[in-house]
Amino acid sequence: MHKNMRILKIILLVCLLVTSCQTKNKDTKIDVETVLELPELPNILWLVTEDMGAYIPPFGDSTVTTPNLSKLATEGVIYPNLYSTSGVCAPSRAAIATGMYPSSIGANHMRVNSYTKERGMPAYEAVPPFEVKMISEWLRRAGYYCTNNYKEDYQFKAPVTAWDESSPYAHWRNRAENQPFFSVINFTDTHESGLFEPYGFREIETRLYHAGDRDYNWKNKGASHANNRMTEAETPVHLPKDTKFDIPPYLPDTDKTRRDMWKLYNNIGEMDHQVGAVLKQLEDDGLLDNTIIFFYGDHGGPLPREKRLIYDSGLNTPMIIRFPKKMHSGTKDNQLISFVDFAPTLLSLIGEAPKPYMQGQAFLGKYKAENRTYIHGAADRFDGFTDAIRAVRDNQYKYIRNYRPQQGYYLPIVYRERIPTMQELLRLKEEGKLNDIQMQWFREQKPKEELFDCKADPFELNNLADKPEYQEKLNELSGEMDRWLTEIEDQPNLDEAKLIEKLWSGKGTQPVTSQPIITSENGLVKVTCETEGASIGYKIIGTDGKTPESWEGYQGAIQLPEDSKLIVKAHRIGFVPSEVVQFN
Repeated sequence: MHKNMRILKIILLVCLLVTSCQTKNKDTKIDVETVLELPELPNILWLVTEDMGAYIPPFGDSTVTTPNLSKLATEGVIYPNLYSTSGVCAPSRAAIATGMYPSSIGANHMRVNSYTKERGMPAYEAVPPFEVKMISEWLRRAGYYCTNNYKEDYQFKAPVTAWDESSPYAHWRNRAENQPFFSVINFTDTHESGLFEPYGFREIETRLYHAGDRDYNWKNKGASHANNRMTEAETPVHLPKDTKFDIPPYLPDTDKTRRDMWKLYNNIGEMDHQVGAVLKQLEDDGLLDNTIIFFYGDHGGPLPREKRLIYDSGLNTPMIIRFPKKMHSGTKDNQLISFVDFAPTLLSLIGEAPKPYMQGQAFLGKYKAENRTYIHGAADRFDGFTDAIRAVRDNQYKYIRNYRPQQGYYLPIVYRERIPTMQELLRLKEEGKLNDIQMQWFREQKPKEELFDCKADPFELNNLADKPEYQEKLNELSGEMDRWLTEIEDQPNLDEAKLIEKLWSGKGTQPVTSQPIITSENGLVKVTCETEGASIGYKIIGTDGKTPESWEGYQGAIQLPEDSKLIVKAHRIGFVPSEVVQFN
């Protein structure tokens, strides 16, 4: 009887597990290799928006309808615990491109090539270890057609071998027949500058309706975020202007703040419209069920005390992944994910092991690692103002270490002060009308350590670092931060001039990639470069004299057709690229 009862309990447990796996919006552990049955080389599409908090219905905020993202979530998996490594785009995109923490490769200051002359320093680039390649280059080597449309902003100049095409016209439609693709499409409507006055959407988004058509005259090509705008009368409206908003407690409840909240959500509505255009192109091409689709933002929200800060409002961004044939549709995966995990995950999804230098871990695919216990973040210079902050977070608590406690939180960044809500905060501060919560950001000094219960206190307003009952958790997270800083060789608060000296090995000028050396033997052309780790790109110019659009990545000796020419260029990330060398 006892044995039969145990068997019955096991049967009931199995039934419960099966039922739970079929229940929508339940946490799901995904084993891609055994459950998803992906193609050997699946297509991969990244839909990347900017300055994006969890402001959309699949993540609990129904202020504006997002039919396309909501459908994507219904057919896919939502990931509520994705965190950027920084609250601003360029450092975060460096992490995505390399699988390395920005503060470990000199990519932590926003931006490395700006506000340097004013500070008595040269412009520079991040310099990762010699073996580092952009993830797109690794995928190209695996046979993928890789495109980026069109923002880069990696804190270094992308080698010519990084993409088959990176331009406003880049699209999977320009690939060879049946070639697998990795395509990135960036949406700019939700960017912080969409809150500026005068307000209007960026006309550049019209390029998505002409994807892949290089004959289309995109008249505003290369326009900046803050420029290239329609008038407000021409702006598409996706929700009523009298919509009621839940104002975060760190912002004042004023007409200008509500106007900016309307802009934020209206921008999201337009971005969703653009996402729908791309998904329709994918469906029209018959590729929907051969493609893994990622949607995510490049960091947290655009509002004051969100972007650039190391609170969840600056680091947390929603992610949706739709797998072929809608596998695991309508479910949720609560694992902690960092931007440094994207590069190893892409390799894992195509059956390749993550590269040894990568500091992230795969969260999907053949080489999926155990779920994370912690994620990490950093904040350093933003435009003309420098701070030094590091953070570590587990599923509930966040520990922050301020390396400049004598300095206040608020940095008077000119770009941010173009936001009307930021102007409101500064006006009300001068008038003494901000409450205690809103004044926290403007404190003249910071505590050396902060600890927040992010579940009980999602806006991170109540510092628990001095409370005796939380000392064990504080010590745990502080120890984890020390371990992480040592592992990635991060030196918080390192003077930026000394950082540049370190990146350039004390030589005073940016290192230069050596000229490629071309030799020919027995009809085969070989190319080498004395700069360790340099990527070598080449193009073959045939007898018709036409130069190919893309640089091919050199991987071995080339059989050069008779009467053709070979042009070659070498480039190690962070170095000045070589000149182009020609061989007849």
